[in-house]
Amino acid sequence: MGRAEERELVNRLSVLLVHLLKWRFQPSARGTSWRLTIEEQRHRLADHLLDNPSLKATLDASIAARETGLDRAVFPAACPWSFEQVMDGDFWPEHS
Repeated sequence: MGRAEERELVNRLSVLLVHLLKWRFQPSARGTSWRLTIEEQRHRLADHLLDNPSLKATLDASIAARETGLDRAVFPAACPWSFEQVMDGDFWPEHS
């Protein structure tokens, strides 16, 4: 996989994970825009992963903290979801 393609995959995965964190930890701000972004990133990642199945999920909660205004400590230190969950179109993290 080329560097540009790898960067695109990592960027899309980051956007997806940040939006899932925002969905989970800021339920009062959920909206159509977040839902559409999550669906779009899942679709585009799935297309890219057909050729690059070894990509691993990572989490950057500092971006989610910056975008939500929530304290960094609110977010988990490690990704709380499996890669399969993140890519599952039926998976929507709920506040417990």
